[in-house]
Amino acid sequence: MFNSIFSLSFLMVFLLPFMFNWTTNLSAAFFWLTWTTFVFSFSPTRVEILGTVIVRVIFFALPSTIMFLFDMFLPAAASVFKRRGVEGLPGGRKTLNLRQREFKVAGWSLLNLATSIVLQGTLELFFHHTLGRKTMLKVSSILPFPGTWAKHLLLGLALRGLLSYLLHRFALHHERSPFISWRHGTWHHCLRVPYPLTAHYDHPLPYLIHKFIPMYLPAALFRFHALVFFVYLAIISIEELFSHCGYKLFYPIPGLGGIGARVERHIDDNGHCNYSPWGFWDLLAGTYNGNGDDDDDDDNHHHDHYNEGSGPGRLGSGAGGRGGGGGGGKGGKGGGSKSMKWGPTISTGGTLSRSS
Repeated sequence: MFNSIFSLSFLMVFLLPFMFNWTTNLSAAFFWLTWTTFVFSFSPTRVEILGTVIVRVIFFALPSTIMFLFDMFLPAAASVFKRRGVEGLPGGRKTLNLRQREFKVAGWSLLNLATSIVLQGTLELFFHHTLGRKTMLKVSSILPFPGTWAKHLLLGLALRGLLSYLLHRFALHHERSPFISWRHGTWHHCLRVPYPLTAHYDHPLPYLIHKFIPMYLPAALFRFHALVFFVYLAIISIEELFSHCGYKLFYPIPGLGGIGARVERHIDDNGHCNYSPWGFWDLLAGTYNGNGDDDDDDDNHHHDHYNEGSGPGRLGSGAGGRGGGGGGGKGGKGGGSKSMKWGPTISTGGTLSRSS
Protein backbone atom coordinates (compact mmCIF):
# COMPACT_ATOMS: atom_id res chain seq x y z
CA MET A 1 0.00 0.00 0.00
CA PHE A 2 2.78 2.39 0.97
CA ASN A 3 4.70 1.55 -2.17
CA SER A 4 1.65 2.30 -4.31
CA ILE A 5 1.08 5.69 -2.64
CA PHE A 6 4.77 6.55 -2.96
CA SER A 7 4.82 5.56 -6.61
CA LEU A 8 1.68 7.61 -7.33
CA SER A 9 3.11 10.64 -5.52
CA PHE A 10 6.38 10.38 -7.40
CA LEU A 11 4.47 10.12 -10.68
CA MET A 12 2.40 13.22 -9.86
CA VAL A 13 5.54 15.23 -9.04
CA PHE A 14 7.11 14.12 -12.30
CA LEU A 15 4.02 14.99 -14.36
CA LEU A 16 3.16 18.23 -12.56
CA PRO A 17 5.14 20.56 -14.91
CA PHE A 18 3.60 18.88 -17.93
CA MET A 19 0.10 19.27 -16.50
CA PHE A 20 0.58 23.03 -16.22
CA ASN A 21 2.08 23.23 -19.73
CA TRP A 22 -0.37 20.92 -21.43
CA THR A 23 -1.60 23.69 -23.73
CA THR A 24 1.96 24.35 -24.91
CA ASN A 25 2.60 20.68 -25.49
CA LEU A 26 -0.69 20.35 -27.33
CA SER A 27 0.17 23.31 -29.55
CA ALA A 28 3.61 21.86 -30.29
CA ALA A 29 2.09 18.49 -31.14
CA PHE A 30 -0.49 20.13 -33.40
CA PHE A 31 2.23 22.16 -35.13
CA TRP A 32 4.38 19.06 -35.69
CA LEU A 33 1.39 17.15 -37.05
CA THR A 34 0.50 19.99 -39.40
CA TRP A 35 4.10 20.37 -40.59
CA THR A 36 4.46 16.61 -41.12
CA THR A 37 1.26 16.52 -43.16
CA PHE A 38 2.49 19.47 -45.22
CA VAL A 39 5.86 17.81 -45.87
CA PHE A 40 4.38 14.49 -46.93
CA SER A 41 1.71 16.13 -49.10
CA PHE A 42 4.09 17.95 -51.44
CA SER A 43 7.50 17.56 -52.97
CA PRO A 44 10.43 19.28 -51.19
CA THR A 45 10.59 21.98 -53.87
CA ARG A 46 6.88 22.75 -53.54
CA VAL A 47 7.15 22.86 -49.75
CA GLU A 48 9.96 25.40 -50.02
CA ILE A 49 8.24 27.60 -52.61
CA LEU A 50 4.78 27.46 -51.02
CA GLY A 51 6.27 28.31 -47.65
CA THR A 52 8.26 31.16 -49.18
CA VAL A 53 5.16 32.60 -50.84
CA ILE A 54 3.16 32.38 -47.60
CA VAL A 55 5.90 34.10 -45.57
CA ARG A 56 6.44 36.83 -48.15
CA VAL A 57 2.73 37.56 -48.45
CA ILE A 58 2.03 37.61 -44.72
CA PHE A 59 5.10 39.52 -43.57
CA PHE A 60 5.76 41.85 -46.51
CA ALA A 61 3.47 41.97 -49.54
CA LEU A 62 0.10 42.23 -47.78
CA PRO A 63 1.02 44.72 -45.02
CA SER A 64 3.14 46.80 -47.43
CA THR A 65 0.26 47.00 -49.89
CA ILE A 66 -2.13 48.07 -47.13
CA MET A 67 0.34 50.76 -46.01
CA PHE A 68 0.82 51.92 -49.59
CA LEU A 69 -2.90 52.26 -50.22
CA PHE A 70 -3.29 54.03 -46.89
CA ASP A 71 -0.61 56.53 -47.96
CA MET A 72 -2.17 57.05 -51.37
CA PHE A 73 -5.85 57.34 -50.50
CA LEU A 74 -5.66 58.82 -46.99
CA PRO A 75 -2.60 61.06 -47.21
CA ALA A 76 -3.73 63.50 -44.52
CA ALA A 77 -4.10 60.69 -41.98
CA ALA A 78 -0.94 58.87 -43.12
CA SER A 79 1.24 61.98 -42.88
CA VAL A 80 0.62 62.10 -39.12
CA PHE A 81 2.50 58.82 -38.72
CA LYS A 82 5.29 59.57 -41.21
CA ARG A 83 8.81 60.42 -40.10
CA ARG A 84 8.84 63.30 -42.57
CA GLY A 85 5.19 64.19 -42.47
CA VAL A 86 3.70 65.10 -45.83
CA GLU A 87 7.13 64.91 -47.47
CA GLY A 88 7.26 61.21 -46.54
CA LEU A 89 4.21 60.32 -48.65
CA PRO A 90 4.72 58.58 -52.02
CA GLY A 91 3.92 61.72 -53.98
CA GLY A 92 4.97 64.26 -51.37
CA ARG A 93 2.62 67.21 -51.28
CA LYS A 94 1.16 66.18 -54.64
CA THR A 95 -0.27 62.89 -53.39
CA LEU A 96 -3.82 64.23 -53.60
CA ASN A 97 -3.41 64.19 -57.38
CA LEU A 98 -2.92 60.45 -57.76
CA ARG A 99 -0.54 59.61 -60.55
CA GLN A 100 0.29 56.38 -62.29
CA ARG A 101 3.97 56.64 -61.36
CA GLU A 102 3.56 55.52 -57.76
CA PHE A 103 1.40 52.58 -58.80
CA LYS A 104 4.00 51.59 -61.40
CA VAL A 105 6.62 51.61 -58.66
CA ALA A 106 4.38 49.41 -56.51
CA GLY A 107 3.74 47.07 -59.42
CA TRP A 108 7.45 46.71 -60.20
CA SER A 109 8.18 46.02 -56.54
CA LEU A 110 5.71 43.15 -56.41
CA LEU A 111 6.93 41.87 -59.78
CA ASN A 112 10.53 41.82 -58.52
CA LEU A 113 9.42 39.93 -55.43
CA ALA A 114 7.62 37.36 -57.59
CA THR A 115 10.69 37.10 -59.84
CA SER A 116 12.92 36.27 -56.88
CA ILE A 117 10.56 33.48 -55.81
CA VAL A 118 10.47 32.09 -59.36
CA LEU A 119 14.28 32.18 -59.48
CA GLN A 120 14.44 30.37 -56.16
CA GLY A 121 12.17 27.62 -57.49
CA THR A 122 14.16 27.43 -60.73
CA LEU A 123 17.42 26.90 -58.83
CA GLU A 124 15.82 24.14 -56.78
CA LEU A 125 14.52 22.40 -59.89
CA PHE A 126 17.88 22.70 -61.63
CA PHE A 127 20.06 21.39 -58.81
CA HIS A 128 17.65 18.79 -57.43
CA HIS A 129 15.80 17.46 -60.46
CA THR A 130 18.25 18.14 -63.28
CA LEU A 131 21.60 17.56 -61.55
CA GLY A 132 20.22 15.04 -59.07
CA ARG A 133 21.71 16.79 -56.03
CA LYS A 134 20.15 17.40 -52.65
CA THR A 135 17.66 20.22 -52.32
CA MET A 136 19.11 23.60 -51.43
CA LEU A 137 17.15 23.52 -48.17
CA LYS A 138 16.59 20.57 -45.88
CA VAL A 139 12.92 19.67 -46.04
CA SER A 140 12.20 17.11 -43.32
CA SER A 141 9.42 16.28 -40.87
CA ILE A 142 12.05 16.06 -38.13
CA LEU A 143 12.22 19.42 -36.37
CA PRO A 144 15.68 20.95 -35.87
CA PHE A 145 17.19 21.26 -32.40
CA PRO A 146 17.05 24.67 -30.67
CA GLY A 147 20.81 25.02 -31.03
CA THR A 148 20.51 24.51 -34.77
CA TRP A 149 17.82 27.18 -34.96
CA ALA A 150 19.98 29.70 -33.11
CA LYS A 151 23.21 28.87 -34.96
CA HIS A 152 21.72 29.02 -38.45
CA LEU A 153 19.69 32.15 -37.79
CA LEU A 154 22.69 34.03 -36.40
CA LEU A 155 25.06 32.83 -39.12
CA GLY A 156 22.51 33.48 -41.84
CA LEU A 157 21.66 37.01 -40.74
CA ALA A 158 25.33 37.90 -40.19
CA LEU A 159 26.41 36.61 -43.60
CA ARG A 160 23.42 38.21 -45.27
CA GLY A 161 24.37 41.55 -43.72
CA LEU A 162 27.95 41.23 -44.96
CA LEU A 163 26.88 40.24 -48.48
CA SER A 164 24.34 43.06 -48.58
CA TYR A 165 27.03 45.54 -47.65
CA LEU A 166 29.62 44.30 -50.14
CA LEU A 167 27.24 43.94 -53.08
CA HIS A 168 25.42 47.19 -52.33
CA ARG A 169 28.61 49.22 -52.06
CA PHE A 170 30.85 47.62 -54.66
CA ALA A 171 28.33 46.43 -57.26
CA LEU A 172 25.48 48.93 -57.04
CA HIS A 173 27.45 52.05 -56.08
CA HIS A 174 30.89 51.70 -57.58
CA GLU A 175 32.37 53.43 -60.61
CA ARG A 176 33.88 50.15 -61.81
CA SER A 177 30.43 48.61 -62.26
CA PRO A 178 28.69 51.30 -64.36
CA PHE A 179 26.35 48.82 -66.06
CA ILE A 180 24.74 47.87 -62.75
CA SER A 181 25.12 51.16 -60.89
CA TRP A 182 23.52 53.11 -63.73
CA ARG A 183 20.41 50.95 -63.60
CA HIS A 184 20.26 51.06 -59.83
CA GLY A 185 20.63 54.83 -59.87
CA THR A 186 17.98 55.46 -62.51
CA TRP A 187 15.51 53.16 -60.76
CA HIS A 188 15.83 52.90 -57.00
CA HIS A 189 17.57 56.23 -56.45
CA CYS A 190 14.93 58.01 -58.49
CA LEU A 191 12.71 57.64 -55.44
CA ARG A 192 12.25 60.91 -53.60
CA VAL A 193 11.82 59.07 -50.28
CA PRO A 194 11.31 55.40 -49.41
CA TYR A 195 7.69 54.41 -48.90
CA PRO A 196 5.82 51.08 -48.56
CA LEU A 197 6.73 48.42 -51.15
CA THR A 198 9.85 50.29 -52.35
CA ALA A 199 12.20 47.89 -50.52
CA HIS A 200 11.83 45.73 -53.64
CA TYR A 201 11.75 48.52 -56.21
CA ASP A 202 14.75 48.46 -58.52
CA HIS A 203 15.85 47.36 -61.96
CA PRO A 204 15.60 43.53 -61.95
CA LEU A 205 19.37 43.01 -62.32
CA PRO A 206 20.59 45.09 -59.35
CA TYR A 207 17.54 43.91 -57.43
CA LEU A 208 18.52 40.25 -57.72
CA ILE A 209 22.13 41.09 -56.90
CA HIS A 210 21.30 43.18 -53.85
CA LYS A 211 18.22 41.41 -52.49
CA PHE A 212 18.06 37.81 -53.66
CA ILE A 213 21.72 36.74 -53.46
CA PRO A 214 22.35 37.95 -49.88
CA MET A 215 19.04 36.45 -48.78
CA TYR A 216 19.28 33.02 -50.38
CA LEU A 217 23.02 32.28 -50.51
CA PRO A 218 23.48 31.86 -46.72
CA ALA A 219 20.46 29.54 -46.55
CA ALA A 220 21.81 27.39 -49.38
CA LEU A 221 25.38 27.48 -48.08
CA PHE A 222 24.46 26.21 -44.60
CA ARG A 223 21.52 24.19 -45.98
CA PHE A 224 18.95 25.54 -43.58
CA HIS A 225 16.07 23.41 -42.45
CA ALA A 226 12.98 24.70 -44.24
CA LEU A 227 11.41 25.89 -40.97
CA VAL A 228 14.56 27.78 -40.04
CA PHE A 229 14.57 29.35 -43.50
CA PHE A 230 10.95 30.49 -43.12
CA VAL A 231 11.73 32.18 -39.80
CA TYR A 232 14.88 33.70 -41.32
CA LEU A 233 12.84 34.97 -44.28
CA ALA A 234 10.15 36.36 -41.97
CA ILE A 235 12.77 38.40 -40.09
CA ILE A 236 14.10 39.79 -43.37
CA SER A 237 10.58 40.55 -44.60
CA ILE A 238 9.73 42.45 -41.41
CA GLU A 239 12.97 44.40 -41.71
CA GLU A 240 12.18 45.33 -45.33
CA LEU A 241 8.62 46.22 -44.43
CA PHE A 242 9.49 48.73 -41.72
CA SER A 243 12.77 50.03 -43.14
CA HIS A 244 10.96 51.46 -46.18
CA CYS A 245 7.52 52.29 -44.81
CA GLY A 246 8.48 55.73 -43.49
CA TYR A 247 6.43 55.34 -40.32
CA LYS A 248 7.84 56.36 -36.96
CA LEU A 249 5.53 55.09 -34.24
CA PHE A 250 5.63 51.30 -34.07
CA TYR A 251 8.40 48.77 -34.59
CA PRO A 252 7.98 45.11 -33.57
CA ILE A 253 11.77 44.54 -33.47
CA PRO A 254 14.13 46.95 -31.61
CA GLY A 255 16.30 48.91 -34.02
CA LEU A 256 13.90 48.98 -36.95
CA GLY A 257 13.36 52.70 -36.49
CA GLY A 258 17.07 53.28 -36.94
CA ILE A 259 17.08 51.16 -40.09
CA GLY A 260 14.37 53.31 -41.62
CA ALA A 261 16.30 56.49 -40.82
CA ARG A 262 19.50 55.08 -42.33
CA VAL A 263 17.68 54.05 -45.50
CA GLU A 264 16.36 57.58 -45.88
CA ARG A 265 19.84 58.97 -45.27
CA HIS A 266 21.26 56.61 -47.90
CA ILE A 267 18.84 58.00 -50.50
CA ASP A 268 19.42 61.60 -49.40
CA ASP A 269 23.19 61.24 -49.76
CA ASN A 270 22.92 59.59 -53.22
CA GLY A 271 24.25 56.24 -52.01
CA HIS A 272 27.43 57.48 -50.32
CA CYS A 273 26.68 55.90 -46.92
CA ASN A 274 24.67 53.25 -45.03
CA TYR A 275 24.96 50.21 -47.29
CA SER A 276 24.12 47.45 -44.79
CA PRO A 277 20.65 46.83 -43.30
CA TRP A 278 21.53 47.11 -39.61
CA GLY A 279 24.56 49.43 -39.85
CA PHE A 280 27.09 47.06 -38.25
CA TRP A 281 29.27 46.64 -41.32
CA ASP A 282 29.03 50.36 -42.07
CA LEU A 283 30.44 51.08 -38.62
CA LEU A 284 33.37 48.75 -39.27
CA ALA A 285 34.06 50.15 -42.74
CA GLY A 286 33.55 53.81 -41.90
CA THR A 287 30.52 54.36 -44.15
CA TYR A 288 28.02 54.78 -41.34
CA ASN A 289 25.92 57.95 -41.28
CA GLY A 290 23.58 58.01 -38.29
CA ASN A 291 22.50 61.64 -38.44
CA GLY A 292 18.95 60.53 -39.14
CA ASP A 293 18.66 57.77 -36.54
CA ASP A 294 16.37 59.78 -34.27
CA ASP A 295 12.74 60.11 -35.24
CA ASP A 296 12.78 63.74 -34.07
CA ASP A 297 15.59 64.85 -36.38
CA ASP A 298 15.87 68.45 -37.51
CA ASP A 299 13.62 69.86 -40.18
CA ASN A 300 16.48 70.57 -42.56
CA HIS A 301 17.30 66.90 -42.85
CA HIS A 302 13.65 65.91 -43.13
CA HIS A 303 13.18 68.27 -46.07
CA ASP A 304 16.18 67.25 -48.17
CA HIS A 305 14.36 66.31 -51.34
CA TYR A 306 14.50 66.68 -55.08
CA ASN A 307 12.13 67.86 -57.75
CA GLU A 308 10.11 65.48 -59.82
CA GLY A 309 11.30 64.50 -63.29
CA SER A 310 10.17 62.31 -66.13
CA GLY A 311 11.49 58.96 -64.94
CA PRO A 312 9.60 56.18 -63.13
CA GLY A 313 10.35 57.70 -59.72
CA ARG A 314 12.03 60.94 -58.67
CA LEU A 315 14.30 62.64 -61.17
CA GLY A 316 16.22 65.84 -60.84
CA SER A 317 17.53 67.99 -58.02
CA GLY A 318 15.91 71.17 -56.94
CA ALA A 319 17.09 74.15 -54.99
CA GLY A 320 16.98 72.22 -51.76
CA GLY A 321 18.84 69.17 -53.04
CA ARG A 322 22.24 68.09 -51.86
CA GLY A 323 25.21 68.75 -54.03
CA GLY A 324 23.39 70.89 -56.60
CA GLY A 325 25.00 73.94 -58.13
CA GLY A 326 27.80 73.98 -60.58
CA GLY A 327 30.37 72.19 -58.45
CA GLY A 328 28.12 69.30 -57.43
CA GLY A 329 29.51 69.51 -53.91
CA LYS A 330 27.98 67.18 -51.40
CA GLY A 331 27.35 69.86 -48.84
CA GLY A 332 26.31 72.70 -51.13
CA LYS A 333 22.83 73.78 -52.04
CA GLY A 334 21.58 75.20 -55.27
CA GLY A 335 20.03 74.45 -58.59
CA GLY A 336 21.52 72.71 -61.57
CA SER A 337 22.40 69.08 -61.98
CA LYS A 338 23.49 66.54 -59.40
CA SER A 339 26.46 64.42 -60.35
CA MET A 340 26.56 60.93 -58.90
CA LYS A 341 30.03 59.45 -58.63
CA TRP A 342 28.72 55.95 -59.09
CA GLY A 343 26.28 56.33 -61.97
CA PRO A 344 24.02 58.74 -63.80
CA THR A 345 23.82 62.49 -63.80
CA ILE A 346 20.25 63.53 -63.14
CA SER A 347 19.25 66.96 -64.31
CA THR A 348 16.34 69.17 -63.38
CA GLY A 349 14.61 68.46 -66.63
CA GLY A 350 14.56 64.75 -65.99
CA THR A 351 17.04 63.78 -68.69
CA LEU A 352 19.69 61.20 -67.95
CA SER A 353 23.26 61.02 -69.14
CA ARG A 354 26.21 58.96 -68.03
CA SER A 355 28.80 60.72 -65.94
CA SER A 356 32.19 60.91 -67.52
